[in-house]
Amino acid sequence: MSSTNPPFNYPPTRQADQIDNYHGINVADPYRWLEDPDSEETKTWVEAQNNVTFSYLAEIPQREEIKERVTQLWNYEKYGIPFKEGNRYFYFKNNGLQNQSVLYTLTSLDGEARLLIDPNTLSEDGTVALSGLAISDDGNRMAYGISTSGSDWTEWKVRDVETGEDLSDYLQWVKFSGASWTHDHQGFFYSRYDEPQEATKLEDINYYQKLYYHKLGTPQSEDTLIYHRPDQKEWMFGGYVTEDGRYLIISVSQGTDPKNLVFYKDLQNPDSPVVELIPEFEANYSVIDNEGSVFWFQTDLDAPRGRVIAIDINNPGREHWQEVIPQAAETLEGVGVLNNQFITNYLKDARSSIKIFGLNGSFVREVELPGIGSAGGFGGKRYDT
Repeated sequence: MSSTNPPFNYPPTRQADQIDNYHGINVADPYRWLEDPDSEETKTWVEAQNNVTFSYLAEIPQREEIKERVTQLWNYEKYGIPFKEGNRYFYFKNNGLQNQSVLYTLTSLDGEARLLIDPNTLSEDGTVALSGLAISDDGNRMAYGISTSGSDWTEWKVRDVETGEDLSDYLQWVKFSGASWTHDHQGFFYSRYDEPQEATKLEDINYYQKLYYHKLGTPQSEDTLIYHRPDQKEWMFGGYVTEDGRYLIISVSQGTDPKNLVFYKDLQNPDSPVVELIPEFEANYSVIDNEGSVFWFQTDLDAPRGRVIAIDINNPGREHWQEVIPQAAETLEGVGVLNNQFITNYLKDARSSIKIFGLNGSFVREVELPGIGSAGGFGGKRYDT
């Protein structure tokens, strides 16, 4: 079979002499220069590629009909699941054809919603995206991250929820990090890298991530370094404040490997050390919640389909770990605590199965769903009903 379409004349792509050594193995990365979206060379390359692509698409006879039909099918209002912080509710909404959903807030479920941030207005060309969000537990402050042109680098700002105005806080060189507020609402934890060299700031591989605390109203240069490991250049740190506000949980990861370490710090004592609770990369551990010194984890340790265990940080030896919800025949997709019960989401025969357990692991009931499909969004606080 022959084609009547002419062959594509793709523009050339420069191959750089870029080689990195990982654990004694040389790995070539000749196209890393394309990771800098702001360089003139990258912009020229993208423009040339787009010319090839769109010149072909423009010749499709039914293109306009296809576009009209897809637009018609996609043009309907979409709502995100509401969540609550303090006395305020928050939710995302898309009017149908917006590139990014818009965040709204309201003080009661039957009240009038107020626009809090519209990511579509952050830039004229639509290349700036809302890439992170953390609202203080009193609902009065919102830390948010924005990224440009799909970059992993994010800049973080803080907005007053009541006025809708940004404060003076501004954080740079943040990558692969969220934010987690302390319960005094005076600041939050986040992870960042040192400012890279200007010439190759968006091309270099980033090493030595550090976990910081940012206090509201202060410059980033005064942020407090909480934890870093000069001996582990590839480690990345995710800081999370527990719902009771007592502990900072630090999840340590390497690249995309799901296995992680878990450390913690007692926030009641500013001088408390960071304690290595789970010091080996042997499994995935995700903190669910805690009751005082007892922490519940979702883990695949000795359970490839997932289970729930309890660890008392005052008695952390592995021989004292307790299994709360054992591995089931289905895969455990997620666990949350709501109304003092575990809400579990299992994947069974490619569909969701939602089961409720007591905090002691006793089965309560299975939630009846309206039909076969995927269910999610079972979020909330432990004492919510």
